[in-house]
Amino acid sequence: MSRSPLHLPILIALVASAVAVLVLGTQLDPDPRGHGTHEQLGLPACGIRERWNVPCPTCGVTTSVALLVHGEPRAAVANQPFGFLLAIGLPLLALWAIWMHVRKKDLGAVLLGPIGSRAIAICLLLLLASWGWRLIHSSSLGGASSSSAVSGSTSSSISR
Repeated sequence: MSRSPLHLPILIALVASAVAVLVLGTQLDPDPRGHGTHEQLGLPACGIRERWNVPCPTCGVTTSVALLVHGEPRAAVANQPFGFLLAIGLPLLALWAIWMHVRKKDLGAVLLGPIGSRAIAICLLLLLASWGWRLIHSSSLGGASSSSAVSGSTSSSISR
């Protein structure tokens, strides 16, 4: 069975993304605010948060990845559930892609078909649900701040 021209680029992208997320997570110190860890990479602060004082859909994802990689899974989930799922799911997806490659399956056909469409829809729903979690727990909206819960429960790992 021949594979689509997208097979190898998809395999490489998934494996490289999983490695990059895990390696970056080990190199970053989780920001005690529960967001902003990406600023250690030279990226700007979240414009939505700065302008409207509301977290964006991905606020806290990098922090949650760093928390999980630093051995703080509960704090990672409490801070940004999607970040936790990304840090767990992306390496699992990369392993699945390698397994599919070894079995001579076409990643292009699988991921660009109905399975891929469903997976993208599920990821978007999970991202929106996690954003809702952040909005509910955001101190800027009067709720209990997830960042204070994160900094309180992980002060030893964050203060490195």
